[in-house]
Amino acid sequence: MIDWLFPPHPPVSLPILGRRERLPVRRILCVGQNYAAHAREMGHERAEPFFFSKPADALVTDGADPLFPTSTSDLHHEVELVCAIGEDGEIAGWAVGCDLTRRDLQAAAKAKGRPWDAAKGFDQSAPCGPLTLGALPDPAAPITLSVNGKTRQSGRLDDMVWAPDEILAKARTLWEVQPGDLIFTGTPEGVGPLQPGDRVEATIGGLETLTFTMRPR
Repeated sequence: MIDWLFPPHPPVSLPILGRRERLPVRRILCVGQNYAAHAREMGHERAEPFFFSKPADALVTDGADPLFPTSTSDLHHEVELVCAIGEDGEIAGWAVGCDLTRRDLQAAAKAKGRPWDAAKGFDQSAPCGPLTLGALPDPAAPITLSVNGKTRQSGRLDDMVWAPDEILAKARTLWEVQPGDLIFTGTPEGVGPLQPGDRVEATIGGLETLTFTMRPR
């Protein structure tokens, strides 16, 4: 039996659509510039996607609303298809996620060649809908995000530079991918700013819609 100095934090998990069980989350890997049009809008030519990470406890689940972060005047939304790794080490299911980004901090870090952790891996930076187990309902499904009822991002999953199975294969060359890992697979063009009180709706055809409101501090 372990004696703790203080009680450990509760485990991070993701609800599963139609099931009592939950997916225990180990870590979050994210792919950058995996839609060519988004890479161009960020000032880059189409290139091999790269990875960054968020802590597991950045997840916001079960319909909760994330708190607007500190230290930014330029918070951006990025709708993404999320892959969940199952017990056999393969993709077990899918969800709609949103990679919240402190874009001003990211730009400052890029300019100085510094890491992006404060821009990407902050508290409550990964809202995510419930997991749908099984094969992706439609590999060419539409992926969209609206803010206060107005569409900001719109694309198709087959616009990805790398498909999910290719992303997983690449991740395995860099990490020992394990059950409970989540992979955010990149975002289409149209990323833009959010303000406190904004209502976000993110959809991918065949998956449960993700909705949340940015809570003011």
